Amino acid sequence: MDWTIFWVASTFAVYIGIAIWARAGSTNDFYVAGHGVHPVVNGMATAADWMSAASFLSMAGLIAVLGYGGSVYLMGWTGGYVLLALLLAPFLREFGKFTVPDFVGDRYYSDTARLVAVICALFVSFTYIAGQMSGVGIAFSRFLGVDFNTGIFIGMGIVFIYAVLGGMKGVTYTQVAQYVVLIFAYTVPAIFISLMLTGNPIPQLGFLSNIKGEDVSMIQKLSDTLTSLGFAEYTTTDKTTFDVFCITAALMFGTAGLPHVIIRFFTVPRARDARLSAGWALVFIALLYTVAPAVGAFSRLNVIETVNETTYVAPGEAYEAEAAALAAEGITPSPDWFARWEATNLVGFEDKNGDGAMQIRGPNAPDGLANEVTINNDIAVLASPEIAQLPDWVVGLMVAGGLAAALSTAAGLLMVISSAISHDLCRRTFFKGMSDKSELRVARLAAAGAVVAAGFMGIYSAQLAFVAQVVAFAFGLAAASLFPVILLGIFWKRMNREGAIASMLTGLIPTFLYIWHFKLGAGKDAGPDEWFLGVSPEGIGFVVMIASILVGVGVSLATRAPPQEIQDLVEDIRVPGRRSPHGGGDADMAPAE
Repeated sequence: MDWTIFWVASTFAVYIGIAIWARAGSTNDFYVAGHGVHPVVNGMATAADWMSAASFLSMAGLIAVLGYGGSVYLMGWTGGYVLLALLLAPFLREFGKFTVPDFVGDRYYSDTARLVAVICALFVSFTYIAGQMSGVGIAFSRFLGVDFNTGIFIGMGIVFIYAVLGGMKGVTYTQVAQYVVLIFAYTVPAIFISLMLTGNPIPQLGFLSNIKGEDVSMIQKLSDTLTSLGFAEYTTTDKTTFDVFCITAALMFGTAGLPHVIIRFFTVPRARDARLSAGWALVFIALLYTVAPAVGAFSRLNVIETVNETTYVAPGEAYEAEAAALAAEGITPSPDWFARWEATNLVGFEDKNGDGAMQIRGPNAPDGLANEVTINNDIAVLASPEIAQLPDWVVGLMVAGGLAAALSTAAGLLMVISSAISHDLCRRTFFKGMSDKSELRVARLAAAGAVVAAGFMGIYSAQLAFVAQVVAFAFGLAAASLFPVILLGIFWKRMNREGAIASMLTGLIPTFLYIWHFKLGAGKDAGPDEWFLGVSPEGIGFVVMIASILVGVGVSLATRAPPQEIQDLVEDIRVPGRRSPHGGGDADMAPAE
């Protein structure tokens, strides 16, 4: 039996079945699942929404390669979620709208502010969804034998069915199923590998334990191995302290501004339930995030031990015979997992010294040899069961988990994109007399269009770096453009529409241009000396966010204060249960309880 096809087909059938069962019948169902999701269910759905392909596929890979430097993703994303849960989610739920642009438009009593927020949300969502589609393409291309682009379109076809049909209601219950799949897929192989390497079945403890049968810790063994090959120690980083701080902060504040995570808190009945679901989501997220450092370290050690100094055997039909012939001569052939992944172009070998052996070396290799092996970080998780020679059913389960992570987040992002177009642009800005039925039809069409656009974005994102770093750009954009207006909109009633518009534009434009210049444009080969204040593109969102807040505050103080009814509204949302309609537009879209 082909276990990969079994797991992928079974889970996809479940997702489609849930979508049919949870078909949305109104805009309330389509945007916010009828405000009727239980906090525990919403916590699980939020965890799946939050833990994207970047978390599942790429975070452990970055930690594996960057060591301590990769921990910024772990710290930033986790810290951001806590910030969102404590500071923003309950108040946004108390505000009672459908979308983040909806909040901005009504809080700042301006269709222009709403329009700018829509642009920011679309920028963030499309950038983020590119990373998810890239992850889907990687998984399909290796395990289903299709090329990268075809893999992306298969994934988008599945999302198309349950996102367009069920809206947020369908997406919510599908994400619950996806969470169950991805957490099993992530932890089961980690338990096996931890047992094999350290004898400890708990990966978090195995990460801190001694190597099985040796009197040396797993971390020390990895560090010693890396330094002997010319790499830096595993517990160091080549980034400056200030850059590490900026990247962590950009990820943290960007998390709190991500629209697809924020809208999950609109699906529960009350503000109190938003707090409860945030707590449950943190528990569910921790189950995966505390395992990631162990998975990264195990993977790095296993890759080096199974590949370095083996004799290269090219992939193809003759691989098994050639490998067996070398083994019979007492020569260790390159592993079969490397040959299988070589067909996807995600690993590679160049015999620079002509000796036929595969040398993994760092920039300071003591023997002076050059590195001959390239391995894409994104396969560190997907390939780990194969590298550790685990059973085929574990390999198949891992693929299903990776796809679940990518598709759950992609569906949440599609909801943001479709609601921004149908609700914020059409119903609340350009066609204010639109009926509920027409808006639902437009929402489904917008979701369908977004699916197609996301597919092309995923294909284009293959030109960028790792999935997690592509996603990191979305966090920078969210931190600089959306987070300041949400934070100030809740906690400072003097913030007005002029300040909000100036703040969002100040955050969005410089951040986008900086990232574009240093990642895709003329400055893509530049180093820290040419970065502004030495801050990398991944961390620039935090620097621009500070400027965005200062601009928003300055412009607000220099212009007229918000109307009294808006200031009363801001006072209301800080006290649970005191929320009442303020103004004509707010009365038409009264908060649900």
